Amino acid sequence: MAKHGFDPAGACASVGAPMPAPPGFRRIFIANRGEVAVRVARTCEALGIEPVLAVSAADAGAPYTAGRRTVPIGPARASDSYLDPVRVVQAARQSGCSALHPGWGFLSERPILPALCRQHGIAFVGPPAEVMARMGSKTPAKRAMARAGLRLIPGSDGPVASPDEARSVASEVGYPVLLKAESGGGGRGMRVVRRPEALAAAFEDAVAEAAASFSDPRVYLERLVEGGRHVEIQILADRYGNVVHLGERDCTVQRNHQKLLEESPCPVLDEAERARTLEAAARAAAAIGYEGAGTMEFLLGDDGTLRFMEMNTRLQVEHCVTEMRCGLDLVAEQIRVAAGAPLSMRQADVSLTGHAIECRINAEDPFDDFRPSPGRITRFRPPAGPGIRVDTHVCEGAVVPPHYDSLIAKLVVWAPTRAAAIDRMRQALDTFEIEGVATTIPLHRAVLASEAFRSGDYDTRTIPGWPPKEAP
Repeated sequence: MAKHGFDPAGACASVGAPMPAPPGFRRIFIANRGEVAVRVARTCEALGIEPVLAVSAADAGAPYTAGRRTVPIGPARASDSYLDPVRVVQAARQSGCSALHPGWGFLSERPILPALCRQHGIAFVGPPAEVMARMGSKTPAKRAMARAGLRLIPGSDGPVASPDEARSVASEVGYPVLLKAESGGGGRGMRVVRRPEALAAAFEDAVAEAAASFSDPRVYLERLVEGGRHVEIQILADRYGNVVHLGERDCTVQRNHQKLLEESPCPVLDEAERARTLEAAARAAAAIGYEGAGTMEFLLGDDGTLRFMEMNTRLQVEHCVTEMRCGLDLVAEQIRVAAGAPLSMRQADVSLTGHAIECRINAEDPFDDFRPSPGRITRFRPPAGPGIRVDTHVCEGAVVPPHYDSLIAKLVVWAPTRAAAIDRMRQALDTFEIEGVATTIPLHRAVLASEAFRSGDYDTRTIPGWPPKEAP
């Protein structure tokens, strides 16, 4: 059994028993929607804190808001509601909230949000604005991580200002190379360049997309590591310099840089490299004065080395995988830190047990190029049982709107071994009934059934087991 009184084998649609929150927060504003809002609200309620949910016009009256206080923040369009920091902070103030939790996505990594919260006397559940800004800009983040002992992917020492400068760096690190947005993420502002003659056009395209997506045209260059695996490390830190790591997650199963399935621990990571990098990640977080929950992302190359890519200054969708292995409620820890309390544990207290896997169930049709499938859910029967957790905001009759991310549920399983976790996930997927919208359940069934996934013989270039040899 994991420490802190949480048995992952008995978890179902829940998280670990949260530690008592320090006094100070009676009401927390949740600046997010859907599954994110439900996940954060659950922990708030367990701590005796009233959650207040932001809702756009599209989410007003949604089933997940029933019985909870809500505040309208604007039209359905995200840019006029969930992505408007002034509306969000104003709603938090008017609803009498003493703290704001950004969730993940939307404004969760925009430094303006914690800055506005501080200006208006609202505690931000996350790192300070200046730390968020430093780590959100790729070059300062990489420099800080290198000083702390993390290895980097070879590339430019800062943004490249022109195609000629990019070409000079590329000739040093060697082709193929990758142009990436300095303030980017999610694959936007990213271009692969395999030949010198293609670099100028790729540079202009990357700059244009970076400017359009992030209002920042700067791009940097690094060598493209092909055939790598995406590995990330979860850390927690308080304002007193205490930092712990909670192991790593493997997020290699992706499509267009969007994660589909995550697991912990990474099935192919050398134990010595794991131990070295976990320790260095915690040391790096302390060195930059980090506070709260954060995730450091790495690329695992064929040489078995983990190289730092970027840091996400927030919780991630897949934090549930870590919770299932360590028995901690990470949202509760975030709230404790934001309230000025120290972490409830030290590294020696952290116990990581068994193996956990998460499948993101999206309202998309994997047999039609993953076309979004908004609409009304006419049947929703999630699996249940030992070692199964379902995080969701939907139920029968709920409507999946076309305006936002298509995630409708996270299915997470825990078992003592990876093989047992795979078998448990396959059984859970087979009993998960959703009708009315297309979902990615068939994709996950194919992945979990494939020999490539079971053996760990895959990388970010392919989805193991997909497409299936016989489509329905």
